[in-house]
Amino acid sequence: MIGFLIALLSGALMSVQGVFNTQVTKTAGMWVSNGWVQLSAFTVCAVLWLFTGRDSIAAIGKVEPKYMLLGGVIGAGITWTVIKSMAALGPAKAALLIVIAQLIVAYLIELFGLFGVEKAMFEWRKVGGLALALIGIAIFQWER
Repeated sequence: MIGFLIALLSGALMSVQGVFNTQVTKTAGMWVSNGWVQLSAFTVCAVLWLFTGRDSIAAIGKVEPKYMLLGGVIGAGITWTVIKSMAALGPAKAALLIVIAQLIVAYLIELFGLFGVEKAMFEWRKVGGLALALIGIAIFQWER
């Protein structure tokens, strides 16, 4: 249950963050805005690290495979794509497309067992759920 609630909170925070970042970009520009997002996130993480577990920073060097360390680079790309899509489509349409893309890619990662994730069995009901989500997008975007 806690995972479900945290996932809902994550989705809500991502939507609010996308709107905030899009507004900041209008004044400060894309890369200043994106840099601020990453710098402020780093600052929060550093402060929380000081007051909590104090995991070893050197452990980063032991991560294998090394490409797993590209999460921050991907994060900068996520911030850029969210800002651009929200500016072009509006928050609701952008979030809807972002979420369906997340679902499709996450299911493919599970199906093929990519990036160290345990391989999942193909299930038609999950494909049906994705198809239903795509139909939902079409309905949501349909304008009279």
